[in-house]
Amino acid sequence: MQRFVTERLNPDFGYFYTVDRSLHQGKTQWQHMEIVETREFGRVLLLDGVTQVTQKYEFLYHEPMVHPALVSHPDPQDVLIIGAGDGGILREVLKHPVKKAVMAELDGGVVDFCARLMPEINQGAFVDPRYRLEVGDGRKFVEGTAEKFDAVIMDMTDPFGPSVMLYTREFFQKVKATFRDERGMFVMHTESPITRPNTFKQCLRTLGEVFRYRRTFYVYIQMYATLWSITVCSDGTDAAAIPPAEIEKRLKARAIAALRTYTPATHHSMLAEPPFIGDLVRASAEVPVITDSNPKVLDDIDINRDGKLDLREVTG
Repeated sequence: MQRFVTERLNPDFGYFYTVDRSLHQGKTQWQHMEIVETREFGRVLLLDGVTQVTQKYEFLYHEPMVHPALVSHPDPQDVLIIGAGDGGILREVLKHPVKKAVMAELDGGVVDFCARLMPEINQGAFVDPRYRLEVGDGRKFVEGTAEKFDAVIMDMTDPFGPSVMLYTREFFQKVKATFRDERGMFVMHTESPITRPNTFKQCLRTLGEVFRYRRTFYVYIQMYATLWSITVCSDGTDAAAIPPAEIEKRLKARAIAALRTYTPATHHSMLAEPPFIGDLVRASAEVPVITDSNPKVLDDIDINRDGKLDLREVTG
């Protein structure tokens, strides 16, 4: 019988893809891990049955999560990554001449699983001497560290359950306190303006409470099957202000080439805001801020919790 992986993006919409076979399975104290072989994506990492990263098209997510911010910063030396245990974001960060890349990941088992069984994602990043793994809660690391960073990149699961506490105003203030100076950058995905518009608005509203500059990049992510948003924030660096010629100059100086999504042109094209998204951005002023005392998002996005959908081919 054909196996399908199904993902609900909201209660009324989602997507599916077929699975040819299961390659590896494992379990940590936090979650069940599986790598499956698929025709659409190649190998796919599933955590508790939910798609995390795919062999094909992963660059559509990892490159925009890193390069718009690090290229906009004139001299990124120390970078903190929260989450992202598959190593894709770390791989892109280490393309820059950074001195240190610290990854705070709750589940060290995911890092080990991906390092052994999906090495094409990290491409050697886990053995780079600039990399350091800190296993534990990302929020606790931010609140307790004395280290200073030029950029913080957060790649967390969607804001429900314990993860929502990394989407609050108070946490963003703690992140900003780790910046070396006002040029510091914070990057996070801010959900889909199409499939989760209210959560998208709440993320923008909450970030806007903390940072002077809030610049959102829009890109279609095939492994999530929807238009996605990635927001770059800072008090002193405006990611929308850097000219294409300066982007090209910095990429060349840092010997970064052969990227598959990010270029000087796409840096600015991803910032382009269709009118219907502009309406959402303006309406973000009307939604609640996500706070420690009220860490609630308006969209129902914890909708992959009740098992699999029954998908079958029908005729007639």
